[in-house]
Amino acid sequence: MPLTVDPKDRKLLLGAACVFVLLIAGAVVFGGAEGPKAEIPSSYSTASGGAKAAYLLLADAGYTVERWERPLNDLPQDAGKTLVLADPGEAPTGEERQRLKEFLSGGGRVIATGMFAGTFLPENDSVPEVLGGVTWKKAAALAPSEITRAAPEIVLAPEAHWQSFSAAYPLYGDAEHTLVVQYPYGRGEVLWWASATPMTNAGLKEPGNLEFFLACFGNAKGAVLWDEYIHGYRETLASSIAHSPVKWLTLQLLLLALAVLATFSRRSGPVCKPAADVRLSPIEFVQTLGGLYERAGSASVAVDICYQRFRYWLTRRLGAASSIPMENLQASVRERWGLTDDHLIAIMQRCESARSDPYLYAPEALHLVQELDEYAARLKLFQGARKEKG
Repeated sequence: MPLTVDPKDRKLLLGAACVFVLLIAGAVVFGGAEGPKAEIPSSYSTASGGAKAAYLLLADAGYTVERWERPLNDLPQDAGKTLVLADPGEAPTGEERQRLKEFLSGGGRVIATGMFAGTFLPENDSVPEVLGGVTWKKAAALAPSEITRAAPEIVLAPEAHWQSFSAAYPLYGDAEHTLVVQYPYGRGEVLWWASATPMTNAGLKEPGNLEFFLACFGNAKGAVLWDEYIHGYRETLASSIAHSPVKWLTLQLLLLALAVLATFSRRSGPVCKPAADVRLSPIEFVQTLGGLYERAGSASVAVDICYQRFRYWLTRRLGAASSIPMENLQASVRERWGLTDDHLIAIMQRCESARSDPYLYAPEALHLVQELDEYAARLKLFQGARKEKG
């Protein structure tokens, strides 16, 4: 059987396909530009904002360098290792921050760069600057040290700055802010940069950046761990895909598949006639009638209607005439249902007098109607009415 598609469904499907193509084209056009801010400083990236050249430079310089693609909770206990946190894009968990403190206290070193790198550190006095990283600036040495002696001036695009009242040792800055600091923690040491520019493929060529980059590692005896876990590179394929743009492409394909399924199933599924709302439903009729009685102030009419219906079904169940006197009706009720009290007859007598009372109060009328309804349910008077309607 050939597959036929309704013209309206075909238009909807073509519209969804056009939107999908536009999304892909937009991602290619607007997401493909390279520059200092277009790429994260990953050791895998060869773009201008990547850091593969710096990673290979450390290996050629004799350092034991490796990529770290596991959570910070798994950091080794060995002292002397250097951890590179280059522009992390995710905030750390409490367990990761605690493990990083233990890593530093045991003699490790951390080089953290970027706007949010300070959130990983045990002591953080950094202040992000949203527009500060747009242009590259020169930062001069602020205090003597082995690092500033190797590079009196560096170039970087500051994405943050370190507050001046901090106890950290300032290394570089401009006329307004401190951009590179150093401070000890336990047996370890922390180096914070305002951005990763000096280690990027483009920034490494700027005057002073190469010397500064190598001086920050100094004579590191332990291995250098370049953290790629914060950049989305994970040891398992599933974890890497979950932190890559592939998941968004998969989501778009899934939305397209759902659109195709919806357009086909909407016409191929069973046709059900929608239920029409009945304007004259029982509840609406009761509410309308009650509203009329309320506006007219005729509570006695409502009592009369309920009493007449109650008496009709009571005499019918007893097999008595509708004009039976109240005394005989009372005796029949006692004989049939074994009622020893006279409350039912008293209620019926009150209804007899209330049905012709034009000044009957609504609360009293409601009470009488409720009493009749309770006795009707107790004596099962209306079961016959339901059977006749069925």
